[in-house]
Amino acid sequence: MDAEAGVGGADQLPVGRLRGMIWGWDFVDLRCVPDGIKGFRCEWRQHYRNLLLLAYQSFGVVYGDLSTSPLYVYKSTFSGRLRRYQDEQTVFGVLSLIFWTFTLVPLLKYVAIVLSADDNGEGGPFALYSLLCRHAKLSLLPNQQAADEELSTYYRNGFAPRHGSLPWLRRFMEKHKKARTVLLLIVLCGASMVIGDGILTPAISVLSSMSGLKVRATGLQDRSVVLLSCIVLVGLFALQHRGTQKVAFMFAPIVIIWLFCIGGIGLYNIIHWNPRIYQALSPYYNVKFFRTTGKDGWIALGGILLSMTGSEAMFADLGHFTSASVRLAFITIIYPCLILQYMGQAAFLSKNIFDMPTSFYDSIPGPVFWPVFVVATLAAVVGSQAVISATFSIVKQCHSLGCFPRVKVVHTSRWIYGQIYIPEINWILMVLCVAVTVAFRDITLIGNAYGVACMTVMFVTTFLMALIVIFVWQKNIIFALSFFLLFGSVEAVYLSSSLMKVTQGGWVPLVLAFIFMSVMYIWHYGTRRKYQFDLQNKVSMRYILSLGPSLGIVRVPGIGLIYTELVTGVPSIFTHFVTNLPAFHEVLVFLCVKSVPVPYVPPDERYLVGRIGPRAYRMYRCIVRYGYKDVQRDDDNFENMLVMNIAKFIMMEAEDASSSASYDIANEGRMAVITTDDYGTPLAVRDFDGLADSMTTRSSKSESLRSLQSSYEQESPSVSRRRRVRFELAEEDDMDQQVKDELSALVEAKHAGVAYIMGHSYIKARKSSSFLKKFTIDVGYSFLRKNCRGPSVTLHIPHISLIEVGMIYQV
Repeated sequence: MDAEAGVGGADQLPVGRLRGMIWGWDFVDLRCVPDGIKGFRCEWRQHYRNLLLLAYQSFGVVYGDLSTSPLYVYKSTFSGRLRRYQDEQTVFGVLSLIFWTFTLVPLLKYVAIVLSADDNGEGGPFALYSLLCRHAKLSLLPNQQAADEELSTYYRNGFAPRHGSLPWLRRFMEKHKKARTVLLLIVLCGASMVIGDGILTPAISVLSSMSGLKVRATGLQDRSVVLLSCIVLVGLFALQHRGTQKVAFMFAPIVIIWLFCIGGIGLYNIIHWNPRIYQALSPYYNVKFFRTTGKDGWIALGGILLSMTGSEAMFADLGHFTSASVRLAFITIIYPCLILQYMGQAAFLSKNIFDMPTSFYDSIPGPVFWPVFVVATLAAVVGSQAVISATFSIVKQCHSLGCFPRVKVVHTSRWIYGQIYIPEINWILMVLCVAVTVAFRDITLIGNAYGVACMTVMFVTTFLMALIVIFVWQKNIIFALSFFLLFGSVEAVYLSSSLMKVTQGGWVPLVLAFIFMSVMYIWHYGTRRKYQFDLQNKVSMRYILSLGPSLGIVRVPGIGLIYTELVTGVPSIFTHFVTNLPAFHEVLVFLCVKSVPVPYVPPDERYLVGRIGPRAYRMYRCIVRYGYKDVQRDDDNFENMLVMNIAKFIMMEAEDASSSASYDIANEGRMAVITTDDYGTPLAVRDFDGLADSMTTRSSKSESLRSLQSSYEQESPSVSRRRRVRFELAEEDDMDQQVKDELSALVEAKHAGVAYIMGHSYIKARKSSSFLKKFTIDVGYSFLRKNCRGPSVTLHIPHISLIEVGMIYQV
């Protein structure tokens, strides 16, 4: 269903469609109005159809990694010291550990509990951190406002803000900056390990599937297997630009066929080789395994934990789907098929113990070997998709919350906000993944690295979930401690086993995590210091008032949009214009585009508008709030939306006699949320299909400028597609003359043209700063700023209307 464009090209979606986007439904069209029993049946039928559709898609994105674990779990487990214990009882013990680990962590922890802690449909470490920052003041960014807490998506339904158990713990963390910094570093560690998963998962999945060639093609060398793996990996990353939805539709049938294949093969092996294998599901064999193997069995846990790798993708990829669809797919198909496969492979190994290195492929019946090999290869490629999609989601969340340099984010679905593609991250992952494959060439070494990354992410999630239970769910501390001790102790044992193999490949995720954590924290630190400098050096309102309505310079027709990160006050860069420019625009708007720690901001709550100075100054402040999953579309005519919201603010202010009677510096920070239905529509809008209504062509008769505008629009299709409108003042007899004059000035300024004014900042550390701070700011942060996307590109500002002014920040 095509959405109709409103003012500025923003999609005005019906309630059913908007709700569908929020909860991640795809192809949702709830136009069936509840008309008695028949209407509700129509709506529920549509809901279940989309639930099944999303469950089907989740196989191709979420479960690819988890479903390919049988390729390498037993080989990695028995590759170390456990070679000395290759007998039936040890195989039974390993299967018992796999069964209870798989039941406890993926099924009980993630499916039953963690998926319920979504942030309005989003998952991952940063989604949990976002929830915590909203229910307790734990964020380090100083740009949060009280008005943000009034957003309808700010708090979870049914939970009151900042109330509940353990108020002393909340006060301690809110008071001590070091505690909040440690919490941020823990979250960054988890996010960095997710990115590390995006590098290691494709390597181990594809390499393990390709190694099956050596079962039949005995003369095939390892270098040939590595070369084929690299070719497949390059092809996988080259497909990412097509988007999650298209990739899911291509990959989902492969995973489903793969699951039924391994489930059927597992059932065949149970019946054919050892029907008694079901006895290994008893926890008695866990105790017997450790009693027999001792320390060697504990070290072997690094291979057993690979059976649950990919579980984190169920939560991290939640923004692409819904918790109900993810649960449905896991319980009905994923869990039973994988348990059957692990049991079948163990049954085969109990009677063919010396086939351990290639146990999966050796357990396949001869007549179906090649079909299963082809499906296994394709499934391994699909298995990488889960963590690649999760990596894109995590990077987008980090970027929106000020913890990652600016990158290009491509939204690949018109209806589902969570489905994104980041070209820079995609190619970095591809290069690192190929490098790991070529450097190690061994599934066991890559598995050691993979285990460290996965268990770290799971442990961080468990820790954050314990805080969620206290601060968000507002449960007693006993519940939080029970959750943390139950799952944290299990994951701590597995993590300790993985860390024992740091020298055998486990160092790779630690190095990668350190690099990504350094990048994210340096960017966050530099951004925070820059904001604090602006806050400490903002212009005094008394100084602006002393300049008078003309600001001491000539005011020319047009609107000047001055971009600033400040949510209150006038930035110091404004004095550069006043003291160095002979003229300035008649209408000035200090514009702040701010990310709020929520997944999305409803369109009718997005704009905060206020006034700077008395009415005669024609100076306004506008804060545009986006969530970390919101889409800032290129074709939205932002100028028209901005003008309309300022006009509504003028009308709203006129209704409030106390605010419009006189100006008071004490009310300087006062802002108003402008909703769709506020005070009607003070400006009439009609399409304008004549000549370009841009700043240059309206303010000048120069043919060269007009030709420049025309060529720019040809090179930038998104600009030419924007809806051109012309504002006209609505005819109202009872409108106050001052309000009418102000609205007329706003309309005339818009028709004269809009200029975008930004500061081109240079960040330097003070001479008195420590060496570490100088290195962080002058080297690290400066390098990141020079090599990331510019703010004007990220904000989709037309270059022909952009004015940049240099300024040095001494932080």
